[in-house]
Amino acid sequence: MSNSPIHLVIIDAMNLIRRIHSVQGSPCLTTCLNSLNQIYQHSLPSHTVAIFDEKSAQMEQNNWRFKLYPDYKAGRKPMPSQLEDELASIKSAFVDHGVACWSQEDVEADDLIATLACKAAVNGCQVTVISTDKGYCQLQSTNIAIRDYFQRRWLDARFIQTEYGVSAQALNDYWGLAGISSSKIPGVPGIGPKSAAELIQRFATLDNLYQNIDDIESKWQNRLKKHQAQAYLSKTLATLKTDIHLGGNLSQLRFHYCQSHWD
Repeated sequence: MSNSPIHLVIIDAMNLIRRIHSVQGSPCLTTCLNSLNQIYQHSLPSHTVAIFDEKSAQMEQNNWRFKLYPDYKAGRKPMPSQLEDELASIKSAFVDHGVACWSQEDVEADDLIATLACKAAVNGCQVTVISTDKGYCQLQSTNIAIRDYFQRRWLDARFIQTEYGVSAQALNDYWGLAGISSSKIPGVPGIGPKSAAELIQRFATLDNLYQNIDDIESKWQNRLKKHQAQAYLSKTLATLKTDIHLGGNLSQLRFHYCQSHWD
């Protein structure tokens, strides 16, 4: 990790809040704040932000992934109405407790988090992303760490290698083949996680794999040829954007811990 005096903790807000709410229902504000305090005590950030999805009726029409692939995240359960009613008060309490809340209309929180994390890391900051979403593993690097708050584990290089059989840098090529079922990203039919890992271990990238398609065993070759466009589409969908315009700067995210707020 970086020795930078700046440690930015980025919280995937709805990932945290919805998991808390699914266990205890509403109201869940107190538990959410207790979780923030635990995150602070563990991470000791200098800067903190909670990134929210800015839901709107037009999200599925205007977001680039839905435009590219209408079945993206199809069938996901909507936010429970009780949580939706409570969300404004949760956001307000986060701000009162020193945690900035950011969102952007028609932009998924994933892309906003990835952009902020990468820009901060490029400038030498230490970054911790708090989420159970393994899609963030593609960001894992010297300056960016992924923390699963609920399992109390780091989604680090060793975890990624054990879980997927490839490096963080190869994950998007791997997902191009294996897909991501939770987001309805299709991958290549008939190529499962084990086969995808074996192919990426051999060829390193999707480009190199297709450049050497005639060297691949027939059990995979026909499927790969038939679904080449879908493989590249899946890789694109799985790849987090790191060039989203940010409507703020790091100075706005400085965290001032005040014990009285948590008592």
